[in-house]
Amino acid sequence: MIEPIKWKDGKIVFIDQTELPAKLKYVACKDVDILCEAIKKLRIRGAPLIGVAVALGYALAAVNSKQNSWAGLKKDLAKASQKLRVTRPTAVNLFWALDRMERALLRFVSVKNCTLTKCKRFVLKEALKILEEDKNMCIAIGKNGAKLIKNGDVILTHCNAGILATAGQGTALSIIYEAKKQGKRFKVYADETRPLMQGSRLTMWELMRNNIDATLICDNMAASVIKNKGVTKIIVGSDRIAANGDAANKIGTYGLAVLARHHGIPFYVAAPSSTIDKFIKTGEDIPIEERKAEEIIYAGSRQIAPIRAKVYNPAFDVTPHSLISGIITEKGIYEIKRFRGI
Repeated sequence: MIEPIKWKDGKIVFIDQTELPAKLKYVACKDVDILCEAIKKLRIRGAPLIGVAVALGYALAAVNSKQNSWAGLKKDLAKASQKLRVTRPTAVNLFWALDRMERALLRFVSVKNCTLTKCKRFVLKEALKILEEDKNMCIAIGKNGAKLIKNGDVILTHCNAGILATAGQGTALSIIYEAKKQGKRFKVYADETRPLMQGSRLTMWELMRNNIDATLICDNMAASVIKNKGVTKIIVGSDRIAANGDAANKIGTYGLAVLARHHGIPFYVAAPSSTIDKFIKTGEDIPIEERKAEEIIYAGSRQIAPIRAKVYNPAFDVTPHSLISGIITEKGIYEIKRFRGI
């Protein structure tokens, strides 16, 4: 299985997802500013992967620091953290990871005889721990969710919640991978996911590499496919889940949940517990990122709409908990009526 991100020789090495599916390109990053640009431009994307990336970015800032005092190192890390925090507003894993890194370091420096070298080593060790935990989390989500998959199922998914969205084998797609390992037979339909085509570029690329019986559809075909192709369940990922179970995910997810309710099929959200924001009561409080008009006016380098067209381009929408059948985490499967921020 490919590694979307890793630490090697003092650098963060990651797949540039904007190059897929045409080219599998790895980037060696040794600068926090370059990492921030990669996250903003979606070279690195997916809530869990962003969390891992910023943890490694925090470690990179520590390793690169030329300061010779704890106060100086602390200043460099605070500067790096601030840069990383403003890259993407919706994915809560970003803030969870940085908060964890900062708290862990403060606990560590309270120990006597803590040299700068030891501090830097600790920061890197903590970041790598987050990376490994993410891999294990993916497997656990997959095994938990695979219990829901039956022979003959037809599964619809949206955006990319797979290998490329995590440090491991994904969230929603991990369920599919684990079900295949168990010998279950099923079909998958993948929405293209306009406007940046994460479904067609990334999800289909992944599923085909892993020999999954998958079919690509345009977003506006979903209703027809659910009705005419016998879709039995919808499984998606999430970038932030409110305490009441409302879930933000890639734009278009809410519409699929409405369709699922109309057609009487279950709609599941798969995400790590770190995606649950216990400080946000409902989805109304989740910040929704709005991206540039160019993403809709252009398809790649080709202009497909008038340059001066008014554009509304939210990156995410929020599915109310009343439309969600269950939330699948590494800890188990939770029906919404039993979900209280876990």
